Amino acid sequence: MDRIATIEQQFINELKDLYDADEIRQIYFMLLEARFGWSRSEYLRRKSDVPDEATFTWLSNKLQTLLTAKPIQYVLGHAWFRGMELLVNESVLIPRPETEELVERIIQTCQVTGRLPHRIIDIGTGSGCIAIALKLAFPEAVVYALDVSTDALLVARQNAARQSADISFINADILEWDTVFEATQLFDVVVSNPPYITMTEREEMHRNVAAHEPGLALFVEDSTPLLFYEHIAAFALKHLATAGHLYFEINRRYGEEVCELLEKKGFAGVTLYSDIHGADRIVRAANKP
Repeated sequence: MDRIATIEQQFINELKDLYDADEIRQIYFMLLEARFGWSRSEYLRRKSDVPDEATFTWLSNKLQTLLTAKPIQYVLGHAWFRGMELLVNESVLIPRPETEELVERIIQTCQVTGRLPHRIIDIGTGSGCIAIALKLAFPEAVVYALDVSTDALLVARQNAARQSADISFINADILEWDTVFEATQLFDVVVSNPPYITMTEREEMHRNVAAHEPGLALFVEDSTPLLFYEHIAAFALKHLATAGHLYFEINRRYGEEVCELLEKKGFAGVTLYSDIHGADRIVRAANKP
């Protein structure tokens, strides 16, 4: 039976066309962490260990799945977001650090202004990561999470239950928002990480994303790259409370265009923020008081 280090090298050799060596080592560590609960230091100390037959078979099976370009988070069935272990499958996007930054921006703004939100809506909730994180940050707030996908909402509901977060879920298409919401429904925070990758950009993506993450949550037509921003902004004009805030995660190529769209619609204080990689990623706008 091969040692842990020998199996790691097998992963590197067989997955080299999909990932670089450092990424493969991280994936391998994630598998062992899930299997044994190892810390990184323990993983490094135990590379000379020989796994039992059941673990060897388990790792071999995971490797075969990874060779199909399935992301490690889907292979494991979970992803981490702000310290929460969230269930994920191919019905929902894998939560990413940039979206953690979006949540941090909302929390920070509310704390600085001293205006704690009473009603929040997350549009296109997917795994529920944004809605759940905001509910935990603002436990007194009523939080709504909307998605057009019933499969995504099933995952989001499970995650909310696992985190003991009381979320009100809405199965609806935000493009038809005017038939879904009552005129009197107002929100202090409207937030969305909508589909924003154009079909042309799809050709440039790593195939583990393009082939496995849900296209419904990722892609828009080249002719209408701002489709969801346009409709969500229109929704916010009608349903954002006085001095409430609208937050978007955006395609880094369209930061200025999203800001211009919001300014033309009459929002105040439109601000564009970069992510940890220096790419345009978050837009915040306020309803006029």
